[in-house]
Amino acid sequence: MKTSYTFSILFWLKLANAKNGKATLYARITVNGKRAELSLKRKVTISNWNPQKTRLKGTSDEAKLINNYLKQVNAQLFQTYQKLKSEKKLVTASIIKAQFSGDENRHALSDIIEYHNEYMKSTLRWGTQKNYFTTHKYIFLFLKQKHKTSDMFLSELGYKFIIDFERFLRHQKSMGNNTVMKHIERLRKMITLAYKMEWIDKDPFLKFEAKYEKKERTFLTLEELQAIEKKKFNIPRLQLIKDLFVFSCYTGLSYGDVMGLTNDSVCIGIDKKQWIYLQRQKTSIPVKIPLLTKALEIIEKYKLYPSSINKESLFPTISNQKLNSYLKEIADVCGITKNLTFHIARHTFATTVTLSNGVPIETVSKLLGHSKITTTQIYAKVIERKVSDDMQKLHDVFENQKSKVIESERLKQV
Repeated sequence: MKTSYTFSILFWLKLANAKNGKATLYARITVNGKRAELSLKRKVTISNWNPQKTRLKGTSDEAKLINNYLKQVNAQLFQTYQKLKSEKKLVTASIIKAQFSGDENRHALSDIIEYHNEYMKSTLRWGTQKNYFTTHKYIFLFLKQKHKTSDMFLSELGYKFIIDFERFLRHQKSMGNNTVMKHIERLRKMITLAYKMEWIDKDPFLKFEAKYEKKERTFLTLEELQAIEKKKFNIPRLQLIKDLFVFSCYTGLSYGDVMGLTNDSVCIGIDKKQWIYLQRQKTSIPVKIPLLTKALEIIEKYKLYPSSINKESLFPTISNQKLNSYLKEIADVCGITKNLTFHIARHTFATTVTLSNGVPIETVSKLLGHSKITTTQIYAKVIERKVSDDMQKLHDVFENQKSKVIESERLKQV
């Protein structure tokens, strides 16, 4: 938990709701850059307000009364902040506002988001944390655009809030169904955490069911894989990307796992040959992979690479974003029309390299580091579809031949 905070209080007039020359006084509480706004339920004459000093001008009875009240509010808010700190409790602008308003037992959406960020950062990998940050961005955008507020109490959330948020996400540019569901699932995990901690009395997701669209995994055919393997690039960065991609095609490792490989990851296996031993970055499941010749050749190629030696890593480091960008160039050069991403290499390993060559699904599941074989069966279905498509092509060939024979016989009779 954080032990140091930045804290400030600002008094201001909400001019948007001004009427008859008067406006409502507000206090803005800011903790570590996060704000909460609090109505002080006092209206003052706008012309008497000094925005620089955030107090009323003059020495009139009204000015004295309001200024003394603001001094009291400032002291109470600061005392609340100090109390939370001294008791080593979570300090947020929303919690300070709630305690001042007498709602100290009510928690806001921002509270569970902040709590989740703080306590899950040691257990979630950075890529997952970034996904949560994106979901947080959409939550606050939704609150601003649809509810005209910067925060809401968790007790205000219901089924309608969830389906409204889902509808809001579906109207975001280039956001497909499964991406929408991912954002909803992240919100759900945070709300479930709040429910377990008894921050809310009921789970608003009780009647909500996430609906994902099943999509077949994209993979490279043997011909497409060989086209990439055979291509030589004069540009070093493209050659590196090509080698990393091919390495993944013959090991099934994800981008994060490939980048995390060190010299110690290569070990002598049960067959006295070289294997890769690692813990999958995404699931922490231990994986042991026998190295095929093509994968070994790529490891040997980069053994003396300067950046690899300095970092003790098997391969030079490159960001996933750049890697996927360069793969688009490689696909164009190799005449591949599929949207080539690094993860397609993992799918290619599961289908073209292993299952298509008779490796049992149980072995493939082990090599991929899947905790459930049902996850691997998705690839088996892809293979079945490929078999079906190939057999359909064969069927069409036979039908075409049959039609030619019939036509030939007809012409003879004529």
